[in-house]
Amino acid sequence: MVDVSRVQKELTECNRDREVSGVSIALHDGANISHLTGTIAGPADSPYEGGTFTIDIRLPGGYPFEPPKMQFITKVWHPNISSQNGAICLDILKDQWSPALTLKTALLSLQALLSCPAPDDPQDAVVAQQYLRDYPTFAATARYWTEAFAKCSSTGMEEKVQKLVEMGFPEELVRSTLKSVDGDENMALEKLCSG
Repeated sequence: MVDVSRVQKELTECNRDREVSGVSIALHDGANISHLTGTIAGPADSPYEGGTFTIDIRLPGGYPFEPPKMQFITKVWHPNISSQNGAICLDILKDQWSPALTLKTALLSLQALLSCPAPDDPQDAVVAQQYLRDYPTFAATARYWTEAFAKCSSTGMEEKVQKLVEMGFPEELVRSTLKSVDGDENMALEKLCSG
């Protein structure tokens, strides 16, 4: 069973200085304490600067003695994060987890991982090879993905809402669906069509 009081304390602690740390956590659906959503600001002086990255966090029954399960929801081009499904290769989320660590330290570690990739221990071999063999192309691709998936400009969002409303979907449903998929127009259309 998840230690509810510890998780509540961690949420409060993490969100207390989110402007400084660049990380925050919220309940995913407003009710379930074992399903959370984390947010990480892209680190300065990296291809991810200016982006906001969303992480799906699931706490196993043995938390804090078992590591949280984390996965990027926002698409990201990085050697240690799957470009396909957002899976993360980071030791503290696996065998190096300790109950002394917190959700905030895990999110800060992910933020540090964005700044300092470990291409020799990749989650995404294609991205790692590009990082090692052609860094300028890697950096340009990572910046492009950050612009496309991790930055939601309000004008771009309004254009997406307008397009989907013109297809016959209700505006409120369009807005909530776009928000749930971090502004990814294609994913939103898929969700809207599948009902």
